[in-house]
Formats: sequence, C-alpha cells, structure tokens
Amino acid sequence: MATLIDNTMPKLASGETVKVDPKPKSPEIFVNGVEITLEAIQQEVQNHEADTAKDAYLSAARALVIRELLLQKANALGLDAEPMEDAQGRRETDEDAKVRQLLEQEVDVPRAGEEECQRYFDQHRDKFSSETIYETRHILLAGALEDPVARRKGMVKAAQIIESIKKNPERFSEFAREFSQCPSAKEGGNLGQLTKGQTVPEFETVLFELEEGQMSPTPVPTPFGYHIIQLDRKIEGRQLPFDHVKAKIAAFLEASSWSRAVAQYIGILAGEAKIKGIQIDGADSPLVQ
Repeated sequence: MATLIDNTMPKLASGETVKVDPKPKSPEIFVNGVEITLEAIQQEVQNHEADTAKDAYLSAARALVIRELLLQKANALGLDAEPMEDAQGRRETDEDAKVRQLLEQEVDVPRAGEEECQRYFDQHRDKFSSETIYETRHILLAGALEDPVARRKGMVKAAQIIESIKKNPERFSEFAREFSQCPSAKEGGNLGQLTKGQTVPEFETVLFELEEGQMSPTPVPTPFGYHIIQLDRKIEGRQLPFDHVKAKIAAFLEASSWSRAVAQYIGILAGEAKIKGIQIDGADSPLVQ
C-alpha cells in the first residue's frame, strides 16, 4: 500500500521534538512501469473528500492509477479523440477526450426497455409520488439554545398564547402579528405551503401529526425557540403515472448499467496490468461513484 506523509513532528516523552526528514518519500506506485508520482497524488487529493487524510490520499492514488490504466489502453488502441466543449465553454483535456472515447467504444450499455422500466416502477412506487403539502401558520417566541433564560420566557409566553387562542381560534393571525418574532409575523404567521425537509425536524415531527385546522396543544421547541403551529390545510401527495416517469426511470437504469459495466471493464484492465504499490479493482473507480 502507499505510504502516507505525516507532516506532524513527533515528540519524545520529555517534550523534545524529534528531527525528521522534511523531504517526503515517493509512494512507489507504478502502472505497467509508469510511476504515479507523489506530486501528482498531492495535486489530485484536493478533488477527493474523505473522513481522513489517509482515505483522501488513497482515493486520489487509486483515481490516478485507474486514469493511467485507461489512458494506456486508449493509446494502445490508437485513439485520438477531439476534445468536447460544454455550454459554459469548458473544454476537455486531450487525455479526458481519449478516456471518454475509450469508454464509449469499449463499454456497451443496453437501452432500458419498457418492460424493465415498468418492473422498476412497480417495485418502487413510493419513489414516484408528489410531495404532501402542508399549508401552515406559526407563532415563534425566539430563544437560542445557548440562552436558557430567553427560552424559558418564550416557553411560558407561548403556553399563555395557546390558551388565549383556544378561547378565540379566529385570532391566531392577530396573535402572530403581535407576538411572533419570525418575519412571517407580518403575514399573520403564514409560512405558505411546506413540504418535507423545508423546516427543522423538531417542527416537522409535530406538524406532520396535526389534523387540518388543528393547533399544536403545547409549545414546540426547536433550536430557534418555541413555536405555536397551526395546520390549515393538508394536500396529500399522489401517485405519479408511469408515463410521466418512464424517461426518468430509463435514464436511471441505463446510468446504473453503465456504472457496473465501467467497473467490470476497469477490473479487466487492472487484472491484465502490472500494478505496484496499491490494490485496484473496478469498484474503486471514481467513474462509478
């Protein structure tokens, strides 16, 4: 495996710093005799997010090895593709063009047929429905988590307002304009139409349990303070028809097939090559993430 560079200066128990060689050693990674240099890996690593520096380093090294495998194969086949340019004017490098042409030529992906798309739709109907919509109002008594005094006052005031609204439900918007510390106060607390994921989990947990016309019976704590939530209307999500999502399903299935085919192709190239210093298989490819 590649040797990672540790830039920290080790210390003895006495606190004395141990002198280390400031010049990092080569990772000694080769693909059919072509070296993947330390400088190249350090430049590539910025393109790879990972939990640790070691994981990012190894991900960058694998990406460069796979790229070298593909370029060597493209050169062996005598490919010389014309670089493409996207709508923003960004142009492929000559090497990227070669890799693209290689994969287009060597990796065969079948088209997703009607029957296959229908089967996927039937098995994943929950993925193809419109979002449930919640038309909501609220009153916020602000209080940050780090300010327990303000939060306590907010909770008490919210409880008092809830009791007042119970006696006069038609005055919710009036109370929102008077007491809410959210910008929605000027709209009578109206938050418009909300769908899942548009508010914090603490708010949604209560909102999704309310019935139309119902108000939260107690103040609802969130990181912003305490809320009084009123659900005015709930529009249930509906199942989308197959014809509306068929093209989307076909694109997804073909992209998944392409990823698997690329992984298999890279695995074949890796099996035929002499790779030193790192282990590669098709699943390592950044092209199939």
